[in-house]
Amino acid sequence: MSDESLYQPAGRRATVSGMNAPEAGADGGHGGRAVDATPGPDPPGQARLRQLAEEQAALRRVATLVAGGGRPGEVFGAVADELGRLIGAEATFVSRFDQLSGEHGEIEGYATVVGSYGRVSDQAPVGFRRKLQPGMAITAALRTGGPARITGDMLASGPFSDVVRGLGLRAAMAMPIMVEGHYWGVTVAATSREDFTAGTESRMTDFMELAAMAIANARAEQELRELAGTQAALRRLAMLVAQGAPPEAVFAAATREALRHSGGVIARMIRYEPDGTATLVAREGTTYPDERVGGPFAGYPPTGLTATVLRTGGAARVDDYREVPGGERFLHEGLRSAVGTPIHVDGRLWGMIAVGSRQGTLPPDTEQRMTQFTDLVATAVANAQNRGALEASRDELTRLLAGQAALRRVATLVARGIDPVEIFSAVAGEFGRLLDADNAGISRFDPDGSSVVIVGSVGEDAATVPIGTRVEIPDYFAVAVVWRTGRSAQVDEDQWERVPGPAADRLRKLGIRSMVASPIIVESRLWGVVNVSSRRGPFPADAADRLADFTELLATAVGNTESRAELAASRARIVAAADETRRRIERDLHDGTQQRLVSLGLQLRLVQGMVPAELRELETEIVQVADELTGVVEDLREIARGIHPAILSEGGLGPALRTLARRAGVAVELEVAGITRLPEPVEVAAYYVVSEALTNATKHADASVVRVAVEERDGGLHLSVRDDGAGGADPARGSGLIGLRDRAEALGGSLEISSPPGEGTLMSVQLPLQLH
Repeated sequence: MSDESLYQPAGRRATVSGMNAPEAGADGGHGGRAVDATPGPDPPGQARLRQLAEEQAALRRVATLVAGGGRPGEVFGAVADELGRLIGAEATFVSRFDQLSGEHGEIEGYATVVGSYGRVSDQAPVGFRRKLQPGMAITAALRTGGPARITGDMLASGPFSDVVRGLGLRAAMAMPIMVEGHYWGVTVAATSREDFTAGTESRMTDFMELAAMAIANARAEQELRELAGTQAALRRLAMLVAQGAPPEAVFAAATREALRHSGGVIARMIRYEPDGTATLVAREGTTYPDERVGGPFAGYPPTGLTATVLRTGGAARVDDYREVPGGERFLHEGLRSAVGTPIHVDGRLWGMIAVGSRQGTLPPDTEQRMTQFTDLVATAVANAQNRGALEASRDELTRLLAGQAALRRVATLVARGIDPVEIFSAVAGEFGRLLDADNAGISRFDPDGSSVVIVGSVGEDAATVPIGTRVEIPDYFAVAVVWRTGRSAQVDEDQWERVPGPAADRLRKLGIRSMVASPIIVESRLWGVVNVSSRRGPFPADAADRLADFTELLATAVGNTESRAELAASRARIVAAADETRRRIERDLHDGTQQRLVSLGLQLRLVQGMVPAELRELETEIVQVADELTGVVEDLREIARGIHPAILSEGGLGPALRTLARRAGVAVELEVAGITRLPEPVEVAAYYVVSEALTNATKHADASVVRVAVEERDGGLHLSVRDDGAGGADPARGSGLIGLRDRAEALGGSLEISSPPGEGTLMSVQLPLQLH
């Protein structure tokens, strides 16, 4: 929605890494104390604190939605909504890229809206797809890798001029989003004001850096759900085949499942006849009146899917039927794009499954996903054509079902987000059962590939190489071949039977006759390997391929674990940055402003002593000013204590809590005996928990007494705050309580609240004393 000649290049992009923006305090950025709004400009630093608080509150809402299992569409809509509110935009939308390329200096591809907010929702709804053009802010942002801004008449003359003029928009800004090191999409914001305020690029960049992590997590959750759904569909289809269902039933079921899991709206299964014609054997979603199942499939264009698959024997794709000569029939059905996957039976091309979309180009992995269904169809066709091989086919189907069941169990573990060690051990066990192996393991490569670290193992010899062991890998190991080639490998005993050395001696002693290994690729890098070994002879030829299905799930589990670790580290950095900001403000107030005011008061007292006796009225005025100045100094001290109390840094948690209890507006029973100096982040977190709890008990709970108990035990700090007030506290409705929970979890601790109506409130906090 802009002319590329008017963007402002910037040097930062929205990425998953590098997130270090400070976090808002427990009460929205003011350190546990409400600050009255006053006319005039904010004091130095306070506007930035308020801005950070707004950004962190918006991010928390998005992160809470992701953690609660929100679907990607909801997450993308929330990102657009929160960004619009944060920077004061009247319209925002988030778009995902597909077919993005940048050859010869030109940026090509498409952008599809996945989240929309404000006045542009009707003109650019979710699902709206647009080809990238040189005159768009999106293109300009991609070209620079940073925010692109456009204002004035040039905005109204761009590719969306009608929409811009109709909505009265005067300024727009675009920001690319990077996920896992690649351009994932873009966010665009627009306003009817003459321009966005100065610094909007920075706020937009900071927020999108953090929102990119939520987008990556949402995408990972979506992939896991899609994988589980696909595995369930494959199992249903495999059951039909294993039960000997008629081919027609299998064809209909496969076409239906392929349509459901491809994102299309129309699906057909075609059988090629010896004379070069085609027969329609199943269909789903089509409204074409002249075709029937069992009848000929005629009238297809020579460059369309049916002809291309027949000619090449491979998968084919049509991105736009408007560009296909003879494609009018499919345009009449409303189709824009389609993908066809061949069905091979006994080494020859038997037919094809095709799916079509009305909403634009189908996802890039559609062919791969459909191949899983065509393989099962091929099995059903082979069974129908060769009943003599039925028993062998049933054995193959039993093995396929076992593999699908194992995949589903592993996918469930990955989707639950459990400890990776448990996932690795469970997957190793599935390998052993699936391939009837004597030993199975999962290892992580060291950077130079000369050795691996065992992260999961099962089998007869697992106890001799426990988890965490680093093992050097000789060249003849299957694992070493994977490191060199990046592909699955099988190595049999002839490779080491005459090789000297302790590793070969160990293999001979254990009686190992065959090893198979498959790579684990995480974010385009070789992370590790799965490997199995057998004493009974060489593995089947397809053993490596069967392992590959599991390595994709393992890669998802590893990627999710690393993303969670990065998020935890980011949250800890945010907390530390916010605390450092509070300390700096408190120090500046104490050492700067406060000292200057005290000095000014002393000068006034000195002037008072110099006033002649006949000017009593002047002396009285000076006394009043000096007294007022003393009051201002006391108020400033209270503000500084609320931001970051000096006694917490100087005396530790015990004295700070005692001071807090004395100043509270409610009776406080405090138990802090035996508390020593603790790590600074732990002391700060505990202090703000008690401060927030006392504030809530005084202002909202109508409590008469609050009991605070703090103790060190079991390597952690245990804190409980209980009041006898009205109860009914809900963390979901209070940003202060949410901020406290975020602070505790960022340190690796926890915060729980029990607040039945009418029974008071109990806040329990556990914080580790050994911080990583």
